[in-house]
Amino acid sequence: MLRLVVISLLIANGAYYAWSHGLLAGMGLAPVQQQEPERMNAQVDPGTVRLLNGPLDDKAAPAVAPSDDDKPGPLTPSAADTVQASCWQATGFTAPQAENLRAALGQSGLEPQLWQLSETRTNGRWVVYMGRYGPEQMEKKKGELRDLKIEFREVNLPTAGPGLALGTFSSEEAVQQGLKDVTKKGVRSARVAMERPEGVSVTLRLPAITDEQRGTVEALGDALAGKQLQPCE
Repeated sequence: MLRLVVISLLIANGAYYAWSHGLLAGMGLAPVQQQEPERMNAQVDPGTVRLLNGPLDDKAAPAVAPSDDDKPGPLTPSAADTVQASCWQATGFTAPQAENLRAALGQSGLEPQLWQLSETRTNGRWVVYMGRYGPEQMEKKKGELRDLKIEFREVNLPTAGPGLALGTFSSEEAVQQGLKDVTKKGVRSARVAMERPEGVSVTLRLPAITDEQRGTVEALGDALAGKQLQPCE
């Protein structure tokens, strides 16, 4: 019985081999071959695939030459490059001198915004004064003050002449107190004197003028009262 089963399996295997390899095609017994010509013909060649959002080929999009309207025009120098303006000033005008200068500037043709006149008021200055001394007496008094440990400086006042200042003060009240202080230390010949009266100093300021405009101001002559224009500090 077992022998018959083995023989049957061998015959079946041989028949399947002959069928699968087309050996029985002449008898109409052959496996069906699957063919898909339409799918194969429609297959996309991967070598020609182009990404829609990928980088463009340099050859695919030729560069467009800029038009004449797109080309930048020649650079032209600005007014600031061609005309340089700078700040100049002159100081030390008295009030009457400033009034003469104001009138001259008004007639010079310069625009009012190009020049400024500003006042600076200076307080009077007083000193505790000893003098008037000649050279020999001056040295003697210096020695006496050193012995008393009192500080001093040499002065030459227009109203009192050469002498020694034992203190400098900006008000009459302060200088009177200073005189009392040195008197208590043993000084008997000191007195109050004015070293500089209260005054007004006027400054001419030209914030931004050209060389040509500066020449116009310098040509005002006597109106400048001998003052020279200097670069602003």
